[in-house]
Amino acid sequence: MKLFGYFRSSAAYRVRIALNLKGLEVDHRFVHLRKGEQSAPEYGALNPQGMVPLLIDGPHVLTQSLAIIEYLEETNPEPSLLPKHPIERARVRAIAQAIACDIHPLNNLRVLRYLVGPMKASDEAKNEWYRHWVVEGLTALERSLTPAAGTGTFCHGDQPTLADVCLVPQVYNAERADIDLSPFPRIMKIVSACRELRAFQDADPAKQADAE
Repeated sequence: MKLFGYFRSSAAYRVRIALNLKGLEVDHRFVHLRKGEQSAPEYGALNPQGMVPLLIDGPHVLTQSLAIIEYLEETNPEPSLLPKHPIERARVRAIAQAIACDIHPLNNLRVLRYLVGPMKASDEAKNEWYRHWVVEGLTALERSLTPAAGTGTFCHGDQPTLADVCLVPQVYNAERADIDLSPFPRIMKIVSACRELRAFQDADPAKQADAE
């Protein structure tokens, strides 16, 4: 398998964690987003969206981090990143999607570039936009991560799941943006537990071969 990514990409970070949790080896290929390598014709031929991550497994080309992780889950089911009971699986997916579909897209590099480019927003306005949507999303998530709902050491139960795979990269982004995370003790307790695991440590952006 080949994984095309960028060390600071949240979506690629998720896939790296999932691969590590499952003990799967990949050949890492790097697409420098800030230099615009995702817009190169040869990469566009693989992914018309011009985004990372992209996974090649034999003749198959897969895009979108959650779809890639679900593919890995179905083709390499152990250890599982989803609980066995359907209602618990739905909860894990809901947490993952709240992060990957609601928080992250509003703070994606291409969105921020559009704000300061065609929309002519100031850096201050761009940063306020970023902080607003991250804090709003994490506030809702913090309220949902209760023991009564199924939260344990991790987002759901006492084994890392798809939800944790999405949570850690989002918190990493929030930390880079100097967002005050003290209002989110449940989230930070879970992230701390994740960061104790080698799979999360090895996926950290600072440890990637393309890190700057």
